[in-house]
Amino acid sequence: MDSIKNLSPSVLCFVGDAVYGLLVRTYLAEINRPSGELHKESVKWVSASAQAKAYETIEPFLTEDELSIFKRGRNFHTASVPKSATRKDYAVATGVETLFGYLYLSRKNDRINELFEIIKNRA
Repeated sequence: MDSIKNLSPSVLCFVGDAVYGLLVRTYLAEINRPSGELHKESVKWVSASAQAKAYETIEPFLTEDELSIFKRGRNFHTASVPKSATRKDYAVATGVETLFGYLYLSRKNDRINELFEIIKNRA
């Protein structure tokens, strides 16, 4: 991709949502429980409030570049906010997904895994 930084935050978030969800599902697969239980657990990890807490955990470890990408996503205006989320948590969650999408498209898989490991360890 020519310039990933020039992609819309909504595109980065779209990709990051899938990346983050896959990280959570891969982690939860290690539990080896029925899929219904795994789904309930994954919802706890990918909710806006959970992603806002995840951000608090990784924020001290982010580079200036990563923080800039996060802020682009956080400040991106979305049309609606789910009933299960506050506007603030939803904005932060959008920033987290934007960051993970950016890292994925930048082929920074080691960094993705490093940040997700930090998130897992706080859980």
